[in-house]
Amino acid sequence: MVSDGRRRISLGDFRHEALSETSSTNNECLARARAGDGGNLWVTAERQTGGRGRRGRLWVSERGNLYASLLLIDPAPMECLSSLPLAVAVAVHQAIRQVLPPGAEPLEVKWPNDILIGRKKTCGILVEGERLPDGRYALIVGIGINVSVMPDNPLYPVTCLRQHASAASPEELFAHLFAAMADVLDQWDEGRGIAEITARWRAIACGIGEKITVNLPDRSISGQFAGIDDNGLLMLDTGTGRIMPIAAGDVFFG
Repeated sequence: MVSDGRRRISLGDFRHEALSETSSTNNECLARARAGDGGNLWVTAERQTGGRGRRGRLWVSERGNLYASLLLIDPAPMECLSSLPLAVAVAVHQAIRQVLPPGAEPLEVKWPNDILIGRKKTCGILVEGERLPDGRYALIVGIGINVSVMPDNPLYPVTCLRQHASAASPEELFAHLFAAMADVLDQWDEGRGIAEITARWRAIACGIGEKITVNLPDRSISGQFAGIDDNGLLMLDTGTGRIMPIAAGDVFFG
């Protein structure tokens, strides 16, 4: 067997601290980073008192679900970080797949990284970063998965694993996530493996070829979801003869 010369990522590279309650596992990871933590640290909590989703939205965090954040320090060159959310989505999908019974409704990823079961949201992912005073870059991957509790969400239909005959506990699901994330980050390889990651993402994507509306901070745009490019940007066919690349936005089907 010929080695490619790079350092492989393995389960032994990661640590895990389990908390009963915290304001936010993302906040906890950021505090650890500011205090000098070297990264590759998972923090989980049974309950969050200040969980949040994208754009500062409240993420209801009662006991019974999985709330987990992973702290990474300088995980890749800055120009490669845009593909990391795709890799995270692939890992979370892989973990949830392990605890769903055969015959469950389709498990898919909605761009960029919401996980859907039967077109209903069961997981949200929030990636945040901060340049630390010592020059290191802290990147935090926050993951909330509805295991047995299903908060109301006026924006999207929601579901939880219990509704799909999964008996997995948050702890069992996290064990799968812990392993899947190490596997996928190894394949991502600090952004060098983006081609493999985007191929895996496309294979589990929801809605490619369908009509979608993308809500941007200042407007909404509709068109056909033409897939993603090799850097993970959403490609929207607006019907005007050109494809519009979109880096961030909320996607709605139909």
